[in-house]
Amino acid sequence: MSEIARFIDHTRLKPETTPAEIRQLCREARRYRFATVCVNSCYVPLAVRLLEDSGVGVCSVVGFPLGAMLTEAKVAETRAAVRAGANEIDMVMNIGLLRARRYAEVLRDIQAVKRAAGRRIVKVIIETGLLTDEEKVRAARLVLESGADFVKTSTGFGPGGATVEDVALLAGVVRGRIGIKAAGGIRTLEQAGALLAAGATRLGTSAGVAIVLEELKSPKS
Repeated sequence: MSEIARFIDHTRLKPETTPAEIRQLCREARRYRFATVCVNSCYVPLAVRLLEDSGVGVCSVVGFPLGAMLTEAKVAETRAAVRAGANEIDMVMNIGLLRARRYAEVLRDIQAVKRAAGRRIVKVIIETGLLTDEEKVRAARLVLESGADFVKTSTGFGPGGATVEDVALLAGVVRGRIGIKAAGGIRTLEQAGALLAAGATRLGTSAGVAIVLEELKSPKS
């Protein structure tokens, strides 16, 4: 039995993803017992149907991958994903407004999505590769203030991805009050372990099966 699978959001978010690939993603999620599958909102109904009674959640991205949509658009997408059965929402923060120091608007954007999600988990993607350390700290504080459940490092579509340094920085800000999801470029068991050790409590990766198989083959398993 894999120990790391329960931390992984098994992810398929590329624009060219087909329904057949989502079916495969869900088969893998059932087999290895990942925390969730993370998919674009059009595939939430399919994933919910395929994962019924599996114990695997369905996570939908919102405002993805840019975060620059109207708040009303993010709210509408969140409500639609929830109606379709999504258990978790990964939304993208409005990065431009953050960098412009329009913090009240950023906060209202996140809070509106959180309200629309109801009791579902909301993770806020801050796209660390676009931010200075000071901006990362400010972003994490806004996520804390918003009432969201996780701060997430990256979309996987921006520059860079999850790093141990960024996760440790975020962990120093949130101090266990909310979760930290590391995502972007996680391909190996060694990377995954280092990110968890730095403070990540969830991992987003499309390489979940390879990571689990590497774990199961390792001498420690």
